[in-house]
Amino acid sequence: MPPKRPTLADVRSWPATISVVEAADALGCSKTFLYERIKRGDSPVKTLAVGERRYVVITADLIRLLSGEERAIA
Repeated sequence: MPPKRPTLADVRSWPATISVVEAADALGCSKTFLYERIKRGDSPVKTLAVGERRYVVITADLIRLLSGEERAIA
């Protein structure tokens, strides 16, 4: 049986930032795909660079995407 993807309720209980791996799991895509989108600058979720090679995903923005809310224009 494949691993269970986290629900929106699960994601709402997560900390303020999460790993790209966790975000990819919640989105149903591969971590490689999400890393490529982050590096190209067209990630569907807001991320923060931590050092030169590490990124974290802002959980609130992941929740926004999973909830179907429109992204705020910044």
